[in-house]
Amino acid sequence: MAGGFAPAAGTTTAFEAKITPLVIISCILASTGGLMFGYDVGISGGVTSMPSFLKKFFPVVYRRTQQHGLESNYCKYDNQGLQLFTSSLYIAALIATFLASVTTRRLGRRLTMLIAGIFFIVGTVLNTAAVNLAMLIIGRLLLGCGVGFANQAVPVFLSEIAPTRIRGALNILFQLNVTIGILFANLINYGTAKITGGWGWRLSFGLGGIPATLLTIGSLIVTDSPNSLIERGHLDEGKSVLRRIRGIENVEPEYLELVEASRVAKAVKVPVRDILLRKNRPPLVIAIWLQIFQQFTGINAIMFYAPVLFRTLGFGGDASLYSAVITGAVNVLSTLVSIYSVDKIGRRILLLEACVQMFLSQVVIAIVLGFKLKENTDDLSKGFAILVVVMVCTFVSSFAWSWGPLGWLIPSETFPLETRSIGQSVTVSVNMLFTFVIAQAFLSMLCHMKFGIFLFFSGWVFIMGLFAFFILPETKNVPIEEITEKVWKQHWYWKRFFD
Repeated sequence: MAGGFAPAAGTTTAFEAKITPLVIISCILASTGGLMFGYDVGISGGVTSMPSFLKKFFPVVYRRTQQHGLESNYCKYDNQGLQLFTSSLYIAALIATFLASVTTRRLGRRLTMLIAGIFFIVGTVLNTAAVNLAMLIIGRLLLGCGVGFANQAVPVFLSEIAPTRIRGALNILFQLNVTIGILFANLINYGTAKITGGWGWRLSFGLGGIPATLLTIGSLIVTDSPNSLIERGHLDEGKSVLRRIRGIENVEPEYLELVEASRVAKAVKVPVRDILLRKNRPPLVIAIWLQIFQQFTGINAIMFYAPVLFRTLGFGGDASLYSAVITGAVNVLSTLVSIYSVDKIGRRILLLEACVQMFLSQVVIAIVLGFKLKENTDDLSKGFAILVVVMVCTFVSSFAWSWGPLGWLIPSETFPLETRSIGQSVTVSVNMLFTFVIAQAFLSMLCHMKFGIFLFFSGWVFIMGLFAFFILPETKNVPIEEITEKVWKQHWYWKRFFD
């Protein structure tokens, strides 16, 4: 393939490695950080559509939802306090990830995951026992700190510990757990919404303690990555761990490459300054834009507020949660497609195909809502309502095998060791910043733009397709410490950043 659209040029080093039970178990345990993240995303949308929760914490919204025919369908849930409850988690995660960058580098990936688990447990307890809005928001902020620490450490840990040939699949375990967390949250909300007595929302929050405990226990069991151990000066232990996770005795070639990467990393005294150097601009720019694009697909707009969205379409309380469970199941199954295909057909093909699918589905949703849903009634016919759900599922499926998992995978594998921790911090913080922006603005945007919000996001999807086609390189089957030589220095555009 000509120009810059080919995979990385040149030959890559194929380090000998078996797929060992230790690697699989470690990756499964570590990726439970994604389970907690997904649960937090999914639970908030369902809880904020429960009348008992709204009545206690957001009485203005509750009264508005009880009035029929008086207000636009698109504006029932437009409330800054309600949006702040959802989005406060992400602003906390944004701030926490920079502290997590320091712990990831100095204490290791494993201890950073342990800290995340503790934050998750305390935040869950506060949310479950909340008696006023302040207690609710503080609990949400602590959950956000957990998200910041977990999203900082887990993707990097997975990329470092996995053998090159299945690095993509194992890293996507994180996103798979995110989707499973969202699905479980939707199922739990579907059940707890039926509880009489008004305490169902407490059970929804409280069950978040299960994934929080799994992450905490998992981080006590797993071993740290050899990259992290060697970077912190534990050479013998790093070599021993490398033998165990690779399942072979002769790990000398990979070990020497890790030692050399560590030597370069130690020469960097201020990583936050080094990441701004010209040679580090390619992975930095790619990481930032991938996070912005991931949020501007519109996925969180749909996943946060799927129950609210379907209720707005006239489905009713039970039907809205039921529809959200359907989208959650599609999310999980489609992520499995990504795990199977990412190391076979590569990252770029998945991203480009998804852009076409997401663009078309959002345009159809906008057309149906624009022509068929009246502002002050719930008269969307059953056929068109089903079409909207099908298009939402089409959109969710394409996101779940592309921009969802690959938005985390590609940055975690493209930064060199010396800037990997701070690079992942930038990745997480940009993701959380734009997640916060979308979460805080979506209901207001829905109120003012109405069906046009889906055209807004489809325009972004079109731009993303151009970005993936022209600017994004392929990293399939390239060892993680060779990305600079084999990918960036061979790319038609990015090679100009290296002397």
